[in-house]
Amino acid sequence: MLRIRLRRVGAKKKPQYRIVVAEARTPRDGAAVDVVGHYNPRTEPATVQIDEAKAREWLRRGASPSERVARLFSKAGIQ
Repeated sequence: MLRIRLRRVGAKKKPQYRIVVAEARTPRDGAAVDVVGHYNPRTEPATVQIDEAKAREWLRRGASPSERVARLFSKAGIQ
């Protein structure tokens, strides 16, 4: 089962996240099938960059978003 979720990148105590499509059983920072966008919660306001075409395509293929990604998608008007 594929999940659209956040993958942590960035330095210690300075998190940034990539929005990735990954197998549900892989670790948080494990291998990803595709990168859909990125999210930086440290900026004011938080920076969210999403490739809408890729996101919609993966949702159509049956990938389910995590709770946080679902909120980010709803703010961006994707879901």
